[in-house]
Amino acid sequence: QKKNMVQIGDKIPSVDLNEGSPAGKVNTTELCAGKKVVLFAVPGAFTPGCSKTHLPGYVADFDKYKAAGIDVVACVSVNDAFVMAEWGKAHGADDKIRMLADPRAEFAKAMGVEMDATPMLGNVRSKRYSVIVVDGVIREFNLEPDGAGLTCSLSPNLLTQIAKL
Repeated sequence: QKKNMVQIGDKIPSVDLNEGSPAGKVNTTELCAGKKVVLFAVPGAFTPGCSKTHLPGYVADFDKYKAAGIDVVACVSVNDAFVMAEWGKAHGADDKIRMLADPRAEFAKAMGVEMDATPMLGNVRSKRYSVIVVDGVIREFNLEPDGAGLTCSLSPNLLTQIAKL
């Protein structure tokens, strides 16, 4: 049964993601506890919109996030940890963006943003979105209207929202 989508004011769901390898467990609740976190989700690593626009914007703006008091910037995708690590390296995300893998779409489902991408990508994936989380609570939630577009979830929009927090 499909879970309802998270809303502003909800706690970030507690799910174990992978970073670097399947052994590199990162719990989303622990990641966000006591911190200001920007997390953005993409339908797939190495896909055109994600690689040309979405991830590069966050990499380019990383210093602006740090200057605005953001502790962690993370990218999550329904891919394996090895693919996420290599995708991050290919785009200069090392030491900037935490590249988190959601290999079984558990986080996407807990957030209520899973989509059936079987025709294009072979399995269930995450819709494209971004969130600002402050001490574990979702303060901003930007879901692309069609689940895949490149508008409200992009880095410039979040920088504007952070300035208003």
